[in-house]
Amino acid sequence: MNKRFFWSVIPVVLLLLASCAKRPNLYSSDGVMEEFSPNYFDFSYLSAKARIVLEEDGGKTTRGTLNLRAKKDSIIWFSLSPGLGIEAARGVITQESIRVKDRLNGKEIDLTFEQFQNQYGLRLSLPLFQNILFANVPNQLSFRDRLIRVGKTFTLTQRRDDILYESVIGAQHGKVMELETSSPYHKGKLTANYPTFEKVNEQPFAHRILLTMLMDQSSGQKSTLVNIEVNKVDLEEGPMSFPYNF
Repeated sequence: MNKRFFWSVIPVVLLLLASCAKRPNLYSSDGVMEEFSPNYFDFSYLSAKARIVLEEDGGKTTRGTLNLRAKKDSIIWFSLSPGLGIEAARGVITQESIRVKDRLNGKEIDLTFEQFQNQYGLRLSLPLFQNILFANVPNQLSFRDRLIRVGKTFTLTQRRDDILYESVIGAQHGKVMELETSSPYHKGKLTANYPTFEKVNEQPFAHRILLTMLMDQSSGQKSTLVNIEVNKVDLEEGPMSFPYNF
C-alpha cells in the first residue's frame, strides 16, 4: 500500500467556480456579518464509517473502508481497511503532528506539520483537517477576507500565511461546497468538493467528499483523488478511545 493513500483520505477534484450569469454583489465586513452565516458542524465526540475509492496517478484504483473517530479541536483518528476486513493502517492527527502506522509494510510515519510541509510542500493543521472533513469554512472570518454573493452561493477568499483559500459556500445551509488552496511559495495543493449533504442531529453533514491532494514526492509531484461516501455517523458526549498501536 502506498503511503499517499493515508494522506489523501484525511483529510477532492473541482476547481473553484466564480462565474455566474447574475451580477455579483460585493459585501463589506459589516455586510458579511449581516448576510453571511457559515454553519460549523458541532460535536463533542464523533465516530463515522465510510466507503472510500482511491485513484492514484497511473490509473491504479483502490477500494476499501474508512473508520473515523474525533474529539472536537483535539484529535482525529482513522483506520483503513482496503479489503477482506483486514486493517492495513491507522493514524492520528493532533494539534502537533501526523502519525501513521502502515501495518502491511511495517512502516511508521511521525511528522510535525512543519516537517510535513517541508517534505510534501503542503501546509496542513488539525483545524484545517477538521474543517475539511465537516465542510466548514476553512478559517475564521476576518476583515481581510473578500466575500461576494453570487446567486445562491457565496464566494469567500481568505489568505493565511501565504496560503490562498477560495471557498464556495451555499447560502441556504452555510456549508462549503467547493474549496481550493494554492500558494506561490509551496507546490502542494488541496481541493475539495461536497456534492451532497444529509442531516445529522439536525445539522447539515457532508455525505460525499471528493478530495485531491497534490504533493511533492521523491519522484516528482503526485496527485491523488479520493472519493469518500459516509454511510454512518454517531455523535457522543462521553470519552472515546483513540488507539494508535495495533
